[in-house]
Amino acid sequence: MVRRIFWMAVGAGATVWAMNKANEAVQRLTPDSLSGTAARGALHLGDLAKQFAQDVKAGMAEREEQLKDDLGLRGTAVAEPRTARRALRGEPQYRAISAAPGSPAAALPPARSARTTPRTTEETPRRALPPRGGTPNRKDH
Repeated sequence: MVRRIFWMAVGAGATVWAMNKANEAVQRLTPDSLSGTAARGALHLGDLAKQFAQDVKAGMAEREEQLKDDLGLRGTAVAEPRTARRALRGEPQYRAISAAPGSPAAALPPARSARTTPRTTEETPRRALPPRGGTPNRKDH
């Protein structure tokens, strides 16, 4: 009799454990739970991508500083952005306007820019537009 009561208690305990595990699985597989898990995963992935981008940016800045030091380019030139007028004339986008004394850039000869003479455009006569309010191909009789 004690043996039967023991195995009955073991069976009841196993049933309770199995039902708890089944209920947990059902809760994990509900649409709300799945969407929450996906959202947390996406946020984590976004954080990892952001951290990677920051690491790459810091590495690029560090390497740029190393290259400037190695090539002696600290403060050698100041670039002036092009204006719309220069762009229309076909001049380069940027031009160096100063070099630090004693730097490798100061030893270079100044760049000669090819100046273009202003071109005049001939005035072309304009065609008259049809009067508003009607179509030009329609004849009124």
